[in-house]
Amino acid sequence: MTINTLSHESAIDKCEELAALVDRHTDSQGNGIHATAIDSLEFTRECNPAATMPGVSEPLLAIVVQGQKELWLNEETFRYGVAQYLVLSVDLPVSACVTQATPTQPYLGFKLKLDPAQFCEIIAHTQPCVSQKEPVKGWFVSDAEPSLIDCALRLTKLLDTPQHVSFLAPMIIREIYYRLLMGEQSEAVRQIAAAGSNMQRIAEVIKDIKADLTKPLRVQAFAEQVNMSVSSFHRHFKTVTSMSPLQYQKQLRLLAARQIMLAENADAVQAAYQVGYESNSQFSREYARMFGAPPIRDVERLRTAEIVIR
Repeated sequence: MTINTLSHESAIDKCEELAALVDRHTDSQGNGIHATAIDSLEFTRECNPAATMPGVSEPLLAIVVQGQKELWLNEETFRYGVAQYLVLSVDLPVSACVTQATPTQPYLGFKLKLDPAQFCEIIAHTQPCVSQKEPVKGWFVSDAEPSLIDCALRLTKLLDTPQHVSFLAPMIIREIYYRLLMGEQSEAVRQIAAAGSNMQRIAEVIKDIKADLTKPLRVQAFAEQVNMSVSSFHRHFKTVTSMSPLQYQKQLRLLAARQIMLAENADAVQAAYQVGYESNSQFSREYARMFGAPPIRDVERLRTAEIVIR
C-alpha cells in the first residue's frame, strides 16, 4: 500500500510539470480540444465547469493533468482526476463533464488516439498468447503509473522541437502502448487488438453497425459473423459497450440525427429518415427520452445556447 501511495504521489508531481506544458500550449487557444503537431495527440482545456455534448468517441487514452472530470456511458458514471486516466477500447457513445476548473486553474487533459494495429504488433513481440477469459469492458479508469506520465511528458516536450517529432514521437507513443499493456488493466488493453479476442470481434460488429445506421439490426447474423451463439453475443456486447446491440444502434442513430439537424438545418422528419427510422413518432419519443426534449425544442435550445460540439 505504501509503494502504491508513493507511486501515485510521484505521478501527481509529474502531472504538475505536464500541466504547465499543456497550459502553455493551449493558453492562447481558449476552451476546447486542440490538435497538436503530433497527429494522434490532442489537449483539452476548460476554464470553467462545463458539459460537452454526447458523441461517439473512438479508442483513446485520456489523462487528467489538472482538474476533475466525469464521463457518462449509458447509465454508468466515471469520475477521475489528476494522475488518473481513461481508456476507451472501442467506439462508444459517451458524454463528459468537467467538474473542477477555474480561469486560473483550468481543467487540462492529455488525449492520445489509440491504434489497435500498434497494440497488435507489440503484443506479438511481448505477449503472443492471449487467454480467452470472460468478456472484458471496453472502457476503464485507473491511476497512472509515474512511468506513463513520464512518457506523456516526453511526448509533449517534443512539441518544442518540431524537427524531432517525426522520428521520436512514434517511439514514445509505442512506449505508451507498452506501459498500458504492462499496467494494472493489461487484460483489457490486450483485448483491444489480440487476434480473435472477444473484444476485437465485438469491435468488428460495431464497425459494421456504424457503417450503415439505416440497416435493420440482425442480431442472429452478427452472432454468426463472430462465431458466437446469440446469448453469448448479447453478453459479450453488453459487457464491452455497457448496452445491448439495439441500445447501441439507437444511441448512434439519435446522435447522428441530432448532428444532421444542427449541421444541415434539416427538420426532424428528414433526420429521422436519414438515420433509419421509419416511424416519426417513435423517433421523437426516443429522441426526447435520450436528450430530455423533443427534436425541434432540443435543437433550438442548443443553437440559442451556442453550444459547440467538441
